[in-house]
Amino acid sequence: MTINDIMNILEEFAPLNFAEDFDNVGLLIGNATTEVTGVLVTLDTLENVVDEAIAKKCNLIVSFHPIIFGGLKKITGKNYVERVVIKAIKNDIAIYANHTALDNARHGVNAKICEVLGLSNTKILLPQKSTFKKLTTYVPVENSDDVKQALFTAGAGEIGNYSNCSFSVEGKGSYKANSNANPTKGTIGETHTEQEIMLTCIMTKNKTTAVVNALLDSHPYEEVAYDIQTLDNTNPYIGMGMIGELANALPEQQFLSDLKLKMKTPIVRHSKFLNRPIKKVAVLGGSGSFAISAAKEAGADVFITADLKYHQFYEAENQIVLADIGHFETEQFTKNLLVDYLTKKIPNFAVHLSESITNPINYF
Repeated sequence: MTINDIMNILEEFAPLNFAEDFDNVGLLIGNATTEVTGVLVTLDTLENVVDEAIAKKCNLIVSFHPIIFGGLKKITGKNYVERVVIKAIKNDIAIYANHTALDNARHGVNAKICEVLGLSNTKILLPQKSTFKKLTTYVPVENSDDVKQALFTAGAGEIGNYSNCSFSVEGKGSYKANSNANPTKGTIGETHTEQEIMLTCIMTKNKTTAVVNALLDSHPYEEVAYDIQTLDNTNPYIGMGMIGELANALPEQQFLSDLKLKMKTPIVRHSKFLNRPIKKVAVLGGSGSFAISAAKEAGADVFITADLKYHQFYEAENQIVLADIGHFETEQFTKNLLVDYLTKKIPNFAVHLSESITNPINYF
């Protein structure tokens, strides 16, 4: 398998199109055509992780966090980022990161937290906007079923739990072919009228290229008329954070005690208790202060995230308990999630869970 093959498998799970604009995801170091000897999955790519990859004969590191985030103007080894880049290149090791693409994935980082906490009836806390696109095209009536099927096979027409969704209106299309054309129907130099279907369907933005290629391959016309619009609709299956429910409500202190055990954290920083049971739980792995308002509006009893600042705890405003369990702690199961996924997709391939500890924070 090549690096590109592995990337395609990973992007079925967490399409890079769904990553946040500020992020730096994808293949950061290496050539996509390189044959893969083994994959090492990690939360962060540090020097000891590169050493582990070398020892395990893995020439591809799949890392949740991107080691290269901003631009590198010099690579002299003066800091840990530059030293990782140098060591990886020297040893022909590629590095791929999916970060917020996996944060936003339906079964990604936050779904894993919900699983660990035993939450049910889960849904996205902050659904992403502008992930849907609408395709409109015009097809001769006799070819419309074949074109529709080609679009559906490429991934168009999927809405939640429904597939093969489309809308069609019949009408008359017209065109006049010039002397350089090779029309499927009609005569050069004469205006031709054809009974056509105006076909409309939606797709997520990560499938745009495949759907357009399917349209061009299946359409009978030499020149295919179509347009694509980005929709403002939110996508209930893609986005940051999740919210779900416990099977049984718990007192606040008992909930936090259970939280420490399940999320393997020695300490929980939290806003003041409200003396009411915890039933509805919102989660957001990593730095999630931007979702405090969304958690309150969703009626969550507690919001679990990381990196909350002093004044952000005031934003609880006696409506919710805010629980900061640590950045690493919220994302620690991410590498297990990726290893499980890759092992299922390529069971006979060498996929390793990194044993390196990359949490930079220690507790005393």
